[in-house]
Amino acid sequence: MTLPAVFIDKDGTLLEDVPYNADPALMRFAPGAREALALLAAYPYELFVISNQSGIALGKFEDRALFDVERRLRQMFAECGATLAGAYWCPHHPEGSVARYAIVCDCRKPAPGMLLRAAEEHELDLANSWFIGDILDDVEAGNRAGCRTILLDNGHETEWRTGPPRTPGARAAGLHEAAQRVVLHGLPPGTAARRKEAPR
Repeated sequence: MTLPAVFIDKDGTLLEDVPYNADPALMRFAPGAREALALLAAYPYELFVISNQSGIALGKFEDRALFDVERRLRQMFAECGATLAGAYWCPHHPEGSVARYAIVCDCRKPAPGMLLRAAEEHELDLANSWFIGDILDDVEAGNRAGCRTILLDNGHETEWRTGPPRTPGARAAGLHEAAQRVVLHGLPPGTAARRKEAPR
């Protein structure tokens, strides 16, 4: 059976936005993120981080730095009583300086590739999943993957290139409010646990 998920953008949504940061010591929760994870942990959603990391393609840090970033994310989730089911990164940028990452790909948001890969690898129910992000590229990626979407109105979107694929299903001031919207429309606690334990 498939499971619902909440996909969360990393920089500017889950964490304070430090440009091209791959230093775990500089990772700090954005306002309301700690409360959001604690709330979501009580509900039957698998939690994922979905993030463009073009700093790799641009030569600002090496791809192996993301191992430590993911390790720190797992610790931060655990501190809130939550479990990080997975982190998906896009290291590409078509104008990058590192040749093997300087490509057009299907994973860089607003493309839905990271969400589709997560769904395949973790047997996720995208139609009952959510993507929360702070810019319209996040919204478009979520919509194209078939998720419900929430845009954080925190001032990080500056271009406002709009259109049907970039229209969020809802808006929220911060991640905690977004999490409240998710659980308001979600399944009762314990549903996912029972489904996971059911024999195949």
